[in-house]
Amino acid sequence: MEEKKKRNTKQNIKLLWRFLKGSKHLFALSIFSAMLSALADMVSPQIIRMAIDNALGGKEPKQPRFVLDFVESLGGFAYLGKHLWIMALGIVIVAVVKALAQYGFRVYNTKAAETLVKTMRDSLFGHIQHLPFAWHGQNRTGDIIQRCTSDIDTMKNFVSEQLTQVFRIVILLAFSMVFMFRMDVTLTLIALIPMPLIIGYSLVFHRSIGKGFEECDEQEGVLSAMVQENLTGVRVVRAFGRERYERDRFDVNNEKYTSLWVRLAKIMARYWSTADILSGLQVMLVVVFGAVFCINDRILSGDYVAFISYNAMLVWPIRMLGRMISEMSKAGVSLDRIAYIMNAQEEAPSPQGLKPDLTKADIVFEHVSFAYENSPEMLHDISFCLPAGHTLGIIGGTGSGKSTLMALLTKLYLLPEEGGGRITIGGVDVKDIDTDYLRKNVGMVLQEPFLFSRTLKENIAITKPDMSLEEIRDVSRAACLDETILGFAKGYETFVGERGVTLSGGQKQRAAIARTLAQEAPIMVFDDSLSAVDTETDARIRASLKARFGSASVILISHRITTLSQADEVLVLEKGRIAEQGAPEALKSAGGIYQQIYEIQTGLAREGESYAG
Repeated sequence: MEEKKKRNTKQNIKLLWRFLKGSKHLFALSIFSAMLSALADMVSPQIIRMAIDNALGGKEPKQPRFVLDFVESLGGFAYLGKHLWIMALGIVIVAVVKALAQYGFRVYNTKAAETLVKTMRDSLFGHIQHLPFAWHGQNRTGDIIQRCTSDIDTMKNFVSEQLTQVFRIVILLAFSMVFMFRMDVTLTLIALIPMPLIIGYSLVFHRSIGKGFEECDEQEGVLSAMVQENLTGVRVVRAFGRERYERDRFDVNNEKYTSLWVRLAKIMARYWSTADILSGLQVMLVVVFGAVFCINDRILSGDYVAFISYNAMLVWPIRMLGRMISEMSKAGVSLDRIAYIMNAQEEAPSPQGLKPDLTKADIVFEHVSFAYENSPEMLHDISFCLPAGHTLGIIGGTGSGKSTLMALLTKLYLLPEEGGGRITIGGVDVKDIDTDYLRKNVGMVLQEPFLFSRTLKENIAITKPDMSLEEIRDVSRAACLDETILGFAKGYETFVGERGVTLSGGQKQRAAIARTLAQEAPIMVFDDSLSAVDTETDARIRASLKARFGSASVILISHRITTLSQADEVLVLEKGRIAEQGAPEALKSAGGIYQQIYEIQTGLAREGESYAG
């Protein structure tokens, strides 16, 4: 999808901080709750320790002064030894505090996580909407969708489940170490022996895990793109009987995706099994040496029980380090993929942002030359003028540059600063016209009309949602579609399937024409948009358009001579150059390409008439 670049960690952290806007306070509350829960975990072993050694064993207390003062206020250790229910109640109170803290953590963390997801999706979708048309042509739709779904979920899981636990882990580590060192320095050092090995081992696996997740993520994007293309083009797949071929192609890529995850699972299995062995070794050392120290009266029984509890709290964060590292690797890959979209430059606004009156404006192309990125030049020195209110026809072979001209007119692509020529409307360079304003005033019916998964009524009124049904019917009549729609069981409330799959090609084109007419733009572009309708309907639509929008400047791109017959002037393009230019009637006998096309098409028409007769 994109060239691999070195990860910019600093820039990615700034992006993540930006996404956290609106959820920072919720994450702060969840972190506070996690820390409170960790403190509660620290208190329980101390109560058990005091119950065994001081309240029951009568040993000399070694607790801090404030703890001893609190115990004295309750009646002292001797009193507590006779009333153990008080210490049991203390454990219950600590457990309740922990339960409330965990509840608060779950509630605030969930709210924060979902807020983060919403912010990320809103930011990504809004940014994608403003990216240049060329960017969308270079990136697969399925892969973009995967970045906006799966990668966002990965980021949410990492922030909500891993980062928020960091503070809890710090509390557990810090207090566990303090209490353990206070009880026995030697046993604490023994407990710490395997820790550098576990940490070092985790860091070694970090790179291979991250690379594995990146490969899996990229392959998932390939699969997503393949599924999206097949679902969108299901008609073509079925029409050409390509189901088996597409299934086999999917199986190959799915097998590759599965093998990548299996390989990553093996790496993770080696990591976790080794970490388990090291963690088990650490626990064994503490249990064995602690038992020896306890038998030799080096530590008390209560200290031994508390030490094992704190050691368990120490081992858990260290074990969590492995999961955090693997999740960090996944999150780093996902954040890189999201950053690729967010770092893409949005469509630059016009420096002047002019909004001239385009209702009676001549359209002029002056020595326009253009080439797509990494491609040979498509247009070569194109110059022509379309007077306001006139109709210009454009005809030419496939790849001659017809649609490119219109993409340049609406700034879907920009002319190069040097040697690209100039396009003006009413004497104003299109580069200086506000982009939104320009596109609202240039109605385009694309070569491949796109209809959304909505009703026909909503599709036609998409540019003016407040249109009344009568206004919608009016533009539909102009597009020769009203009668067809009324023939449907639900009329204008008929639901159109994705990309208009429930309509015929001609019906989709007419719906797209009606949608453009509803825009009431002073400049209308029809990019081969009548190719799927019959000749009679073509003539009716052209007559209707002329009667309805006679004052609009119209550009007709077509392969049909009949469609261009009413144009004031016709351009014939060949290999990106203007081969012929003039009135349709004059070009019929000019002895050029237009005459050849005319004779072929009228000859075919006569043959068709003879055959029908």
